[in-house]
Amino acid sequence: MEQYCFGVDIGGTGIKAGLFSSEGELLDKWVVPTVRTDKGKDVLKDAANLIDSKIKEKGLTKAQIIGIGVGIPGPVKDNGDVLELPNLGLGYFNIEEEMSEMTGLKVKAGNDANVAALGEQWKGSGKGFNNMVLVTLGTGVGGGVIHNGRIVAGSGGAGGEIGHLPVGINEEETCGCGKKGCLEQYSSATGIVRLAKKALKQSSKESELRSLDSLSARDVFDMAKKGDDLALEVVDQACSYLGLALAHVAQVVDPEAFVLGGGVSKAGQILVDYTMKHYVPNVMNALKDRKFLIASLGNDAGIYGCARLVLS
Repeated sequence: MEQYCFGVDIGGTGIKAGLFSSEGELLDKWVVPTVRTDKGKDVLKDAANLIDSKIKEKGLTKAQIIGIGVGIPGPVKDNGDVLELPNLGLGYFNIEEEMSEMTGLKVKAGNDANVAALGEQWKGSGKGFNNMVLVTLGTGVGGGVIHNGRIVAGSGGAGGEIGHLPVGINEEETCGCGKKGCLEQYSSATGIVRLAKKALKQSSKESELRSLDSLSARDVFDMAKKGDDLALEVVDQACSYLGLALAHVAQVVDPEAFVLGGGVSKAGQILVDYTMKHYVPNVMNALKDRKFLIASLGNDAGIYGCARLVLS
């Protein structure tokens, strides 16, 4: 009897699900909107209903399903306990127990950034590295640490929160987490735009960035690739914080590789080059030769990692 599993990545705007073979091959995938009504209670029901409908649609039986791996935007303890998911409107609950009751299947859950790291390590750019760190550079900065092929989640499931490493000592603006000077304030897509706007205001240098009606991190990197001096300064500044933060991470977990993901990673080699420029002088000699790679699974990293939670 052929066996399968599901990987389900629950986000603030969408629920992504994938059907995998027992060997880890992605057979099909779907996305449905996240509906945050009734204090978020419908989110789990919608995810469970999606799984049930796909089992029927594919002509499978629940006896063929090894389990469901679930990723959520918040800390998850080893036993499935979740303290709070403010992005989804949910308070304390046990996601593994509740999803299992709804579906009648085994459920294993983890933080979304952590499972994305596991996905990249299993089937993406981190393949072949048992010790690696994923950094997701999007609206915010997320991260996941893989040690000996397993997620380092910490005592309360909050391990890998790289985006909130303090790197800006003199920062006056407050991060969304309540602190000041977090990596997220400089190296996320929104952080890069913030740096660019400051640079445009404080400098009289000519720059193509001034001609844009709206500004994005992609614009900054595109102009930098064309040799725009001001854009290059912004890229260098954003990557100086990122390189410093990853040097700190390396000194603690000693990874073989760093994998850079999220929307900002689409900038490609320029992101790698400038990050390494600031990583190397800030880390001890024994750690200078770590690999820096661009993530390859894109938005599917989460569902791959969720499947891996079950299959491993």
